[in-house]
Amino acid sequence: MTTVNRADLASAGRIVVKVGSSSISGEASWRIPMIVQALSTAHRRGAEIILVSSGAIATGIPVLALESRPTDLATQQASAAVGQNLLVYRYQEALRPFGILAGQVLLTTGDLENATSRSNARRAMDRLLALRVLPIVNENDTVATQEIRFGDNDRLAALVAQLLDADALVLLSDVESLYTKPPADPGAEPIDLVRSDADLSGLEFGASVVNSVGTGGAATKVSAARMAAASGIGVLVTSADLVGKALEGAAVGTWFEPAGR
Repeated sequence: MTTVNRADLASAGRIVVKVGSSSISGEASWRIPMIVQALSTAHRRGAEIILVSSGAIATGIPVLALESRPTDLATQQASAAVGQNLLVYRYQEALRPFGILAGQVLLTTGDLENATSRSNARRAMDRLLALRVLPIVNENDTVATQEIRFGDNDRLAALVAQLLDADALVLLSDVESLYTKPPADPGAEPIDLVRSDADLSGLEFGASVVNSVGTGGAATKVSAARMAAASGIGVLVTSADLVGKALEGAAVGTWFEPAGR
C-alpha cells in the first residue's frame, strides 16, 4: 500500500525503521526494549518490519575499554566487530519475550551498487520477512573503508527502503521533529509536513552533527528522507522515544510526503 500520510503507518505492510547510535548506546541502551516493544506490536498486526540500527562501534567502545570513539580505521573496525555482536544480542534478548527472531544483515555500498549483490540482498531479506524474521541491518563497518562508507545510516535506511519497495520509512533521532532552525535557537519552529515538491532552500535545518558516539544530524535525515520520498516512500522523522506512537499513525514528527509511485 502507498503511505500517503502519517495515519497510514498504522496499517502499512512493510516498514523500515532506522535508529541512531546516540539513541541506543551507552546510557541510552535502555531504549532497546522500548523500541523492540513498538516494533513487536506492529509485527504482531502483520507488518513486515526491517530495523536499520547504528551503534556497533559505539557499543564496542566501552567493552574494549576505549576512552573515546577511535579515530583510526582499524580500531573502528575492531570496535564494530565486537560491538555488532553485542548489539544484535541485546536486540534478540529484547525480542525473545515476543517470540520474534532477529536476522543480522550487514551491507556495504558495494553490495547495493553491484547488481548481483543487490539482488542477493533483496532475495535474502524478502525470505527473512516471509519467515517472519525481523532483519537488523547495519553497515558492515568491519570491512568498509572511509572511501566506500555510506557515511551515515540514514542514507543506508533510505536505500534499503528503496531496495525492498517499503511502504514507509521511519527515521528516529534525538528530537521530536525537524525544525526551521536548530531547536535551541530562538524562533525555531517545528516542521509538520514537507510536501514532495517543496523547495527547502530557504530553510535552515541546522548543520550536520558529529557527536561522541555517532555521525549524522538533521541535514543527513533531510537528504535521506527526500531520497526515499522521491521514490514514492512516505517518510516520518521523529524521536526514538515516540516510536510507538509513530507506528500507530499518531500525529508526531515531520512527515515527508511521497511522490507519486
